[in-house]
Amino acid sequence: MEASPTISGPVVFGSLDDEGFTSLRRTAAPRAQRYGIGRSLRDRSPRSDMAHWRAPDHRIDPVRQVAASHEGRVEHLIPVRVGRMIASPYAFLRGTAGLMADDFAALPCTGITPVICGDAHLGNFGFYASPERELVFDLNDFDEAHPGPWEWDLRRLVVSVYVAGRVNGFRESACGDAVRHCVEEYRDQIAHLAEQPLLGRSFSQLDVEAMRSAASRGSFRDEIERAARRARRRTSDRALPRFTERHDGTARLIEEPPLITRLPHDEREQLAESLDGYLNTLKPHWARILGGYRIVDIAHKVVGVGSVGLRAYVALCEGSSPDDVVFLQLKQARRSVIAKHQHGALAWHRHQGQRVVEYQQALQTVSDPLLGWTTVGDRQYYVRQFRDMKGAILVEDIDAGALADYAGVCGYLLAKSHARTSGASMIAGYAGSGDKLDESLCRFARAYADQVESDHAALVDAVRRGVLPAEPA
Repeated sequence: MEASPTISGPVVFGSLDDEGFTSLRRTAAPRAQRYGIGRSLRDRSPRSDMAHWRAPDHRIDPVRQVAASHEGRVEHLIPVRVGRMIASPYAFLRGTAGLMADDFAALPCTGITPVICGDAHLGNFGFYASPERELVFDLNDFDEAHPGPWEWDLRRLVVSVYVAGRVNGFRESACGDAVRHCVEEYRDQIAHLAEQPLLGRSFSQLDVEAMRSAASRGSFRDEIERAARRARRRTSDRALPRFTERHDGTARLIEEPPLITRLPHDEREQLAESLDGYLNTLKPHWARILGGYRIVDIAHKVVGVGSVGLRAYVALCEGSSPDDVVFLQLKQARRSVIAKHQHGALAWHRHQGQRVVEYQQALQTVSDPLLGWTTVGDRQYYVRQFRDMKGAILVEDIDAGALADYAGVCGYLLAKSHARTSGASMIAGYAGSGDKLDESLCRFARAYADQVESDHAALVDAVRRGVLPAEPA
């Protein structure tokens, strides 16, 4: 048997700096060698070590961390964000990707660094339309996407599974079973894709029928059907009567303060001008098509949990007739919460909107063809379709068996996304074919779920004492 390669010193594997992926004139390391490197990493980063969590003595106070994350946000929307975060421990988790990244940075990891989502929780997977207008299911939030440790994505995902199970009132054993299924599916899929041709693995995707076939519980199949029906109804033409009204013969967006608000003329014109620049970031065919539309209105629209308070706008664009419309969404893009832990204060990315778009296209099998980026003043944005058959599995509505099925789907898709960039063979070598990683991450998820609940309680108490303002979700 060939000896495993020896590893010494601080090494980062499978990163974008890997010379095997920068030239067609150099040969990448053979798959067997990369698999062997992954196996050898168990010596310096044992899989059993992934089970442990204990808050360090110097850990930042979670309320202070939440308050610090409000810097640069729209001030009057901060109470809306806090109100959404105190709704439940799961909602708190959704809004604290930065806190979790800070915690994970102190934990052991292998050094294998593909492009990661950076915010891989259950709520950031969902339905959307492919360019061919087929409904697919995949990761669908990339504000924090960045090269980083694959373990961070998997840790955040399994914690979200455990916390969601507790919020739904499931037994601890059911929460643990869902986590184990999630990790098992991640391991199986990363091992499968590691054996596929590099180009071939990039075409793997999950449509509604494949997702339904993967479900072992009837309750989850029913939820897939409901979510798919909702997603298919979420199109621009169907959104027209919901979000607009006619004023002096022209369509305009309806205000719903503080969630949807109109803009001063100068700000609206500045945004409209930036969308002309956005066209230059699209492929020529799509820029030509979209150039046939005209902006008729723009409004600020609050979205998500973690994104509340960042600038986000919806632009209503009209084509050759009043019912030929496209809604575009501009979302402010800031530095990923992963970035400071990977390269400190050094800026790798000149444009954060471009970062989001390019890493989304790297992690998704198919993406919105209207993804692009732009700059407004000193703020950077990415742009996408607003109503594009987007939909989600409502975690609050599923039973314990369906949670396990859904966790498995998300683990499968996370592995697929990681394998699209680099490091699949090494991750597969490290993870192995047994259940050691599953059991370790199950223990970790339970311990860190306790931490999430404690942090959430601290935020609720801070709101009760008037330290932070909050508006009911």
